[in-house]
Amino acid sequence: MLRSRFVVAVAGMWAVLALGMAGSAVASDSVPERSVDFTIHDFHFSDGSTLPEIRIHYATLGTPQRDTHGTVTNAVLLMHGTTGTGRAFLTPTMRRELFAPGAPLDAQRYFIVMPDGLGRGGSSKPSDGLRTKFPHYGYGDVIEANHRLLVDGLHVDHLRLVLGTSMGGMQTWMWGERYPEMADALMPIASQPIAMAGRNWFWRQMVIGAIRNDPGWNNGDYTTQPTQWARTMPIFSVITGNAARMQAAAPDRDSATRLYDATVADAQKIDANDALYWFESSWDYDPAPQLSRIRAPLYAVNFADDLINAADLGVMQHAITAVPHGRFVEIPETAQSYGHQTLAHPEVWKPYLVQLLDDSAAARAQ
Repeated sequence: MLRSRFVVAVAGMWAVLALGMAGSAVASDSVPERSVDFTIHDFHFSDGSTLPEIRIHYATLGTPQRDTHGTVTNAVLLMHGTTGTGRAFLTPTMRRELFAPGAPLDAQRYFIVMPDGLGRGGSSKPSDGLRTKFPHYGYGDVIEANHRLLVDGLHVDHLRLVLGTSMGGMQTWMWGERYPEMADALMPIASQPIAMAGRNWFWRQMVIGAIRNDPGWNNGDYTTQPTQWARTMPIFSVITGNAARMQAAAPDRDSATRLYDATVADAQKIDANDALYWFESSWDYDPAPQLSRIRAPLYAVNFADDLINAADLGVMQHAITAVPHGRFVEIPETAQSYGHQTLAHPEVWKPYLVQLLDDSAAARAQ
C-alpha cells in the first residue's frame, strides 16, 4: 500500500507505464474506443537522418464529426509526459473527470486522439532493435509525427483543442507556433516555454550521465539490461512530487528506504536506451523566441508546488505577455497538492479547461 500510494500520487510515471499494458473501463459503453498503429513512410528527422518507416501507436475515444466540407470539427489532441504514453489519459480518474457524459471533453461529443509519442510505448523507439542507431529525435520530431498521424492517418486537419501535460505541455507551446491556424484552443499544463537549463537540465543530466556511464551500458549495445543507472531515477520521484505527500507515504526511515528500493526496481524494468532518448530529446526545446506566432486562445496552467516548473523563477508572468491570446493560471499548493503530478488530477485543473473551451468558442463565433 505504501508503494502504490506514493507511486501513483507522487511518481505517477510507473503507474502510467503499467497502465499502457492494462485495459480499463470506457467512459461510456456507447463510446467507441480504438487502439491502433499508424505507419509513416520516409520520415525525416530534424537531426538530418531518415527512416524508411516509423510506427505511431495511438488510442482514440469517440467518433469524428465532419461538416459539409468534410472537415472534422470535434477532434482533440492530448499529449502525454516524458515517461508516459497516451494511456496516461485513460486512467479511471481521467475518464471520469474529462470524458464521461457531461464532462468537459465528453467522449460522446468529441473525437479524442491520444498518441504514444515517438520513442515511447507502442510507437517506434530505440529498443525496437536499432538501439543507439535510432535517430536522436527531438520534441519537434515528436510533434511532426503526431501531425502526420492526424493529417495523413486520420484525415484531421483541424483541432478543437490541443492539451498536453508536462512534456506534452511543452509540445503544446511548440504546436501553437508550428501550426498556428490548426487548433481553436491550446492548454499546456505543468510546463514553461523556455529552453532546458538550471535545475531542470541539471537533474536530467544526472539520469543521462548515469546511463552513459553505467558499466553495463556498452555504448547502448548491451545484451543484458544495465541496472546501476536506475539508482538515480528516484530523483524523478523527488522532483515531480510533493514533500507532504512523500512524508505521508514514507513517514519513517525504514519505509522511506523500502520506497526508494521499490522505485529503483521499477526503473530497472525500463530499457536504458529508451530512457536515455526520453531525457535527451528535449535538446531542441525553446519556444520562447516565437511565442508571438501563437494565434489560438491559450491557457497555461502550472502548480505552485511543482519543482520542475518552479514558480519562483517568474518565467510565466513574463512569457505569457508574448502570447497574443494567452492567460497564465498558477494553482496554489493545498493539503491535496501533488506537485508536478497534480497534472494527473484533472479535478484540480478542469475548471480552466471549461473556461478555455467557452472562451475559444466565443472567439470562433466572432
